[in-house]
Amino acid sequence: MFSKISRYRALPDVVTVDARGASAESKALRPLPNVTGTFLHTLEEGERLDHLAYKYYRQPTQWWRICDADPDIASPRALLGNEPVVTYRFPSGIAGASGRPPWSELLRRVGDLVGVEDVTAEEVETQPVLVGGTSEHDPVYEPRFERAVVVRFNRLSVTLVEVSARLETVVSPNGPPALLGRVGQPITIPPRAARGRS
Repeated sequence: MFSKISRYRALPDVVTVDARGASAESKALRPLPNVTGTFLHTLEEGERLDHLAYKYYRQPTQWWRICDADPDIASPRALLGNEPVVTYRFPSGIAGASGRPPWSELLRRVGDLVGVEDVTAEEVETQPVLVGGTSEHDPVYEPRFERAVVVRFNRLSVTLVEVSARLETVVSPNGPPALLGRVGQPITIPPRAARGRS
């Protein structure tokens, strides 16, 4: 039974039959509506969807409207980084400024861990370093790179310590891993819905 303001109330009932012939009644899946927002909100540390819903709609139970407008937020827990699947960025040091890192070996070793869903390598050229030259008019620069490995994994299957240990068999860490979450990212706040079913 759904309340009169439930977004599921108007969905049709469906009956499913399992392999043993038992039937169960439920509601049909609710399709994700096409939602656009009138403005963006930049997330801050500790914010929750129910608090944002109260702030913008004066009703904390309307948090799902924000999720509808931002499909990459799968649940209120995703906003807080409390979901089982997390993404970490591991700064990685490679010996020698211009030496090629062993990315393929690293991606294979880390990707083989049960619970790891995705591994990507980042290599961004940063400010080159002056290393010589015959005069001030023909300086010689050596390229420098900032390197990191981004790993998305299910922390119910593998721990951050296990992922870090596997990375360290190929590259040395160049700083602590950082959780890549939604803090500092903009989200769409859809307009307040018209009165009626929500």
